This record gives sequence, structure tokens and C-alpha cells, in this order.
Amino acid sequence: MVLVTSRGTEDYLEAIYELIQEKGYARAVDIARRLNVRPPSVTEMVQRLGNSGFLIYERYRGITLTEEGERVARSVLKRHNLLFDFLTLLGVDKEVAEQDACEIEHHLHPESIEAIATLLTLLRTPVGERVLEELYSIQGEGGED
Repeated sequence: MVLVTSRGTEDYLEAIYELIQEKGYARAVDIARRLNVRPPSVTEMVQRLGNSGFLIYERYRGITLTEEGERVARSVLKRHNLLFDFLTLLGVDKEVAEQDACEIEHHLHPESIEAIATLLTLLRTPVGERVLEELYSIQGEGGED
């Protein structure tokens, strides 16, 4: 069963997944810091995500993602990384690319994501490298207007 997710749901699942990958666990206080939200907001969302079948919270053991929660988190992270790579390859500053990837990752249709992935693959070939050289040349001439 595929559940429909909101941006907030995706942000929380992505943060939880990353914390588990980095630290081996995810606690509410760590999630609050990562997302820059208040701990009561985390508690509320964790309860909601638990009721929706995305995670399991056990007192004193922390938060673990269900199979569905991990699937959604991996999907969001994959979209994020793809968009970040694409934007930085186009010459966008890394900080800007990070912010934009965070915004865009929630709004693109899977078909659009696939098209960007295909283009990114092409841009990493010798033909694509020539296209990027031309792009960088234009950008260097003030062609960003």
C-alpha cells in the first residue's frame, strides 16, 4: 500500500533516516535540532507518523522507521541528492543548490525526476562535458540574466 505523504511527513522521515544512518538512532531532540523545530512539534509529528505506519516509537529505545517509512525516506533522499547534483553541475552555489533541492524535492512528478536523472547521466559523458563547458563559458560572460 502506497501512502500519500506531505512535505512535512517527507522532511521528518528524511531527517529520521539520516540520523539513524549517521548515529545509529534517532531521538526527538535530535530531530528537533535537525529540522529547527520545537520538541513538542516533534512529539506530535512522531505520534502522527506512528499512527500512519511510517515509524515505531518505543520509550527508551527511540524511533525506528517501518519498511514503508524507510522507503519514503530513501525516495526523498534520492530525489534530493539528484537535484543537488544537477544544480551544482549547472554551476549553482552549493548552499543555494542545497536550499533549492530541499524545496523542489517535494514538488516534482516522478516523470520529471526521471528526465533530470537522464539529463544528468548525459551531462556526465564526453558530449555532456562539452555542453557544460559552453554553459560555464556563457555564465562566465555574464549570461545569467
